[in-house]
Amino acid sequence: MNRWTAPIRKLALVATVTGVALAGTVGISTAFTTQAAASASSDAAYQHQLAVETLNSFYKPALQGKFPGDVNSFTIGKTKRSDVLNRFGPAELPRSNANGYDNYTADMGHPGYAFHYNKSNVLDQMRYFGTNVERQTNIGGITMKLLREKWYAPSAVSKIGKGKSEQTKVTYVRGSYKLEFIFNSSTDLDHINLLKK
Repeated sequence: MNRWTAPIRKLALVATVTGVALAGTVGISTAFTTQAAASASSDAAYQHQLAVETLNSFYKPALQGKFPGDVNSFTIGKTKRSDVLNRFGPAELPRSNANGYDNYTADMGHPGYAFHYNKSNVLDQMRYFGTNVERQTNIGGITMKLLREKWYAPSAVSKIGKGKSEQTKVTYVRGSYKLEFIFNSSTDLDHINLLKK
């Protein structure tokens, strides 16, 4: 081996080792990227499934004037304010007048609610605000598109509010009651109302 071929062999060896190491790094990086994408896709599918379950949980109880979950013992037109106060205690944001709502804020994975009563202090409207934690698995994952896919055409669609506070109300009649889905945008559900038809 002469003095010219030795450096060339060393250079070829270094290039080969570097190429193998680089290829291995790219392969590992590609594997991590693929795994991360699959995990994100799996998480999105899981969140979507939970949002569908949340949406569908309102369908049957609404026929009896009820919401699912923590408040399933309350019925529109029957439950008295004293019953709600006995069960939940004083509201974090109590109504300021007879036309106001008693608001119970969401905390520790529990959804937020608001209750409105008629002049006789009987429940005439419930609002469901969902959870703050993991909201996408709750009402945060319910979009107008998903609502129409699962429940088909609504009974009515209207605009409420004006300007920046304009919202879209999508109404479904369920027996003697109606469920109103109040959207800030087509992908941002603010809350769900239940009241008599």
